[in-house]
Amino acid sequence: MEKLESEMESMRLQSSDDEHDQVEDFCRDNGSPFREKVDTAEDWRETINKVVPAVVVLRITACRSFDTELSSFGSATGFVVDKQRGIILTNRHVVKPGPVVAQAIFVNHEEIPVYPIYRDPVHDFGFFRYDPGAIQFLNYEEIPLVPEAACVGLEIRVVGNDSNEKVSILAGTLARLDRNAPTYKKDGYNDFNTFYIQAASGTRGGSSGSPVIDRQGKAVALNAGGKNNRSSSSSAFFLPLERVVRTLKLIQKGKDSNISKWETIFVPRGTLQVTFCYKGFDEVRRLGLQLETEQMVRQASLTGETGMLVVHSVVPGGPSHTQLEPGDVLVRVNGEVTTQFLILETLLDDSVGNEIELQIERGSTSLTINIMVQDLHSITPNHFLEVGGAVIHPLSYQQARNFRFHCGLVYISDPGYMLFKAGVPRHAIITKFADVEISQLEELISVFSKLSRGARVPLEYIYYRDRHRTKSVLVTIDRHEWYDIPKIYTRDDSSGLWIARPAIPLESLLLASCVGDLGQGLKEETSALSSEYTVVENTPQVNDLELSNSIASMEANYDQATKEVYSTDEYDVPINTQVLGDLSRRGNGVADSSSHESGEIKLEDPMIMESANSSLHEYTTKAATNGLFPECMIEPALVMLEVNVPPSCLLDGVHSQHFFGTGVIVHHSQGMGLVAVDKNTVAISASDVMLSFAAYPIEVPGEVVFLHPVYNYALVAYNPSALGAVGASMVRAAELLPKPELCRGDTVYLVGLRSLKAVSRKSTVTNPCLSLHVSSGDPPCYRATNMEVIELDSDFGNAFTGVLGNEHGKVQAIWASFSSSTKPKSGGSPQFVKGIPIHMVSQVLEKIISGGDGPSLLINGVKRPMPLVRILEVELIPRLLSKARSFGLNDDWIQALVRKDPIKRQVLRVKGCLAGSKAENLLKQGDMVLAVNKEPVTCFQDIENACKALEKHGDNDGKLSLTIFRQGCEVDLLVGTDIRDGNGTARMINWCGCILQYPHPAVRALGFLPEEGHGVYVAKWYRGSPADRYGLCALCWIVEVNGKPTPDLDAFFSLTKELGSEEFVRIRTIKLNGKPQVLTLKQDLHYWPTWELRFDPDTAIWRRKMIKALQ
Repeated sequence: MEKLESEMESMRLQSSDDEHDQVEDFCRDNGSPFREKVDTAEDWRETINKVVPAVVVLRITACRSFDTELSSFGSATGFVVDKQRGIILTNRHVVKPGPVVAQAIFVNHEEIPVYPIYRDPVHDFGFFRYDPGAIQFLNYEEIPLVPEAACVGLEIRVVGNDSNEKVSILAGTLARLDRNAPTYKKDGYNDFNTFYIQAASGTRGGSSGSPVIDRQGKAVALNAGGKNNRSSSSSAFFLPLERVVRTLKLIQKGKDSNISKWETIFVPRGTLQVTFCYKGFDEVRRLGLQLETEQMVRQASLTGETGMLVVHSVVPGGPSHTQLEPGDVLVRVNGEVTTQFLILETLLDDSVGNEIELQIERGSTSLTINIMVQDLHSITPNHFLEVGGAVIHPLSYQQARNFRFHCGLVYISDPGYMLFKAGVPRHAIITKFADVEISQLEELISVFSKLSRGARVPLEYIYYRDRHRTKSVLVTIDRHEWYDIPKIYTRDDSSGLWIARPAIPLESLLLASCVGDLGQGLKEETSALSSEYTVVENTPQVNDLELSNSIASMEANYDQATKEVYSTDEYDVPINTQVLGDLSRRGNGVADSSSHESGEIKLEDPMIMESANSSLHEYTTKAATNGLFPECMIEPALVMLEVNVPPSCLLDGVHSQHFFGTGVIVHHSQGMGLVAVDKNTVAISASDVMLSFAAYPIEVPGEVVFLHPVYNYALVAYNPSALGAVGASMVRAAELLPKPELCRGDTVYLVGLRSLKAVSRKSTVTNPCLSLHVSSGDPPCYRATNMEVIELDSDFGNAFTGVLGNEHGKVQAIWASFSSSTKPKSGGSPQFVKGIPIHMVSQVLEKIISGGDGPSLLINGVKRPMPLVRILEVELIPRLLSKARSFGLNDDWIQALVRKDPIKRQVLRVKGCLAGSKAENLLKQGDMVLAVNKEPVTCFQDIENACKALEKHGDNDGKLSLTIFRQGCEVDLLVGTDIRDGNGTARMINWCGCILQYPHPAVRALGFLPEEGHGVYVAKWYRGSPADRYGLCALCWIVEVNGKPTPDLDAFFSLTKELGSEEFVRIRTIKLNGKPQVLTLKQDLHYWPTWELRFDPDTAIWRRKMIKALQ
């Protein structure tokens, strides 16, 4: 993310390749005289004292990425140029082209809100407005603008917020007035078609928008950028004020100082969509300028004129396209010799909508061309579409010039989530969507209005770095409500805000909602199809539908699409399907299921049965031929998972948005398929999962149905009917072999996937019960604890995941990826792979199939009771008995533990208890757990078995009778256990641009929760949000709001619901290290409303609920 430095120029200049093409003469004298008198420090003191009160620090929050700028927060400088009307001048890259929230802080620390009233489309200046009556305690005067006072040799001062200092004053001397505009960035904002003033004054970040004042305290230029090189002297670049003065006068003319309300003010700006550069006569002569023309220009121009304007580039599709070419030398405009940018711009601004006559020389040929002057504001976007986190708007003149594309094309300023997961980059130009040619934003919105949630449609785009080739991707419309409905934001210059409205008519949304309700359980008739793109329906909630047309069998119908637009309820997508008779549902499309399901899919069609038998015969024949029987038997059960986590809900310390991994099908029946995969691939339930099967070339969506609270695995459900009849027959569940457990020296076959092709190797188990110890990460995120994993003798499997099977192809373990808190010394990803015994998965799998003892979850249209897991929320690590003896453990216990496990010879030691657990106040770090219910324990499995026994017998109110060894004494304790589900974090609140949730286990494992309340944990914050502006960082708890406690999300919900927009809120936070802090921040309900995201188990959908927004 970019910072608003706004000496962004300092950094951009160093990285710009175009800078090397600019040959500059820093010592050239343009004929203006130097000042003979040298002003002393005393002379300047009076001037500075008069100027400083009118200079303000601007705190700028760019709320959305737009055009050339990214969402960000930073500081810059501005100064008052009209005290009566309340107008502040600063840079264009400070005012920003998109939505912005800003405050001005005067020298006496009075802070007031400011609102943009104008940002020039080309030149680096803009204006904010403020309420002059809001300044109560400061006497100040506006700073006059005198562009005519700038001359070479003039001693100046730059007064501003340099390097984020409150007031910084830098001295300098104007060195030249005719520098070509600096080039900052190839894909960002650049000024052009103007001269810049250069001085040896090394300004830095924060001084953008500072006044460049002379001895009389008048502004002669506007600080804009700089160049800071270690090997050479620093230079500052100042914008001349002639065009600034013109614009200010037009604004003042349109705004009566006695009327408080601002109206939209039109500033005429004309363009030919041509970039000119100033070149000396020596260069122009080489381009073919005729001698007589040069003589005429020198005589007609000002004394000391040394060059002419030359066409540098022409934007395709603009008024000058095909008429002007790079290298053309401009001689006259409307019959007047024109060699200065200022004269040319004045003519263009006064001729908007009219033709002008240009006389140019191309080579040695003189040409006269008539060109229509275009309104510059018409090619400067003032609206954008926000959908799926993406910001899309017409391509601006700035970026069209950078990328050499037509203005107005559909430009992606921020790909957000929906487009990012499809692989579409920032700066891409959309050319086709859902097989519809796209040239305007309105056409894209029209296509969106015909698509339903879960639809998968092709998108074609071009990219400026590879402009000659069109790229194609598949975009999935969000099924879950990760983001708000598509909205159009339009700039309102009278209020300084961007006003949002639904991009799709509300009546269409309401109709889609009604259709979704009425469509529950109803069979759709086959419809005429108008396109050939593939649609995959995520976890159907009504009928289990069999796709008989293989991969591309689910197709959307544009004729009925208006009934299906982003419904907040479930709906059916018209598809070509065949209903499997006994699974067709009526009414709500939901049924309770507690009966056992077969692990094999039932295929009644004789042809399908024949296909299934032939597939199995094919695998067996292949295995007999190449001798890789385990690989061929396991391959049909392997799945590649692609997991995407929306940035809007990066919960539980998730470190990335995109994950890949291999899973294994552990259950495959008519109603449900389940895939087991490690939690380093599926970290949280708030994610989109796509499954690709090794046995059959198809992608189907999956839903996370179970995340083990301790062990490193998750279960993902899919709809077998989405595979089609042939696919369902070829895909099958792996045969699991929980017993006997693997032993040291056992031979196993490691089978995994690379590019959806099975790879395998015969290996030997070197350690079947390696105790994991992964230290806490920063930030805290899931890490495996209390697990004994399998280690092999080979490094073959370090680069992929899969399963471990025996010679008969039965799965004995999952070869899983584990997250590590430290990066390897050799570099690479901080993760490693080990084996998870399959019995850890099978015990939960059985409960899901037969019906668990927890709340129900809708899976493929059927409500299924899910299992609960009873655990002792204590992190344990093994200690050798030799060490335990040194700590005083007596011989009797040592012998008892040796008899229990003569191989490991270890005892379990308490590393720490999870904060908030029932064991927290009973067990202490360093305690050795000797026995449970008087039975010696030596491994994690013993503790788990004891917890399972509590579920069966219900003794001791869920408490374990532990015998521990503490500081030389044997102690008996009754320690409570905790019951956890497999949902993970299922609720979050977004407030002021930060994600709030209940602290997840990785945070609680740190052993600390604030006594004041710990239910509101800040997990993430976003750039350009109030949290970013006021420093509300992640990894802390909010314990108070305006002095009232917030012990949980419900209390926080109630308090913030009553707060108004633009209202300062005082919050008290406590960091992970226990340090308290008090912050104040202002809500921005216009751009950052308060909303809640919660998983609904009855519909298996993440639902978004608005809590408070600015109406």
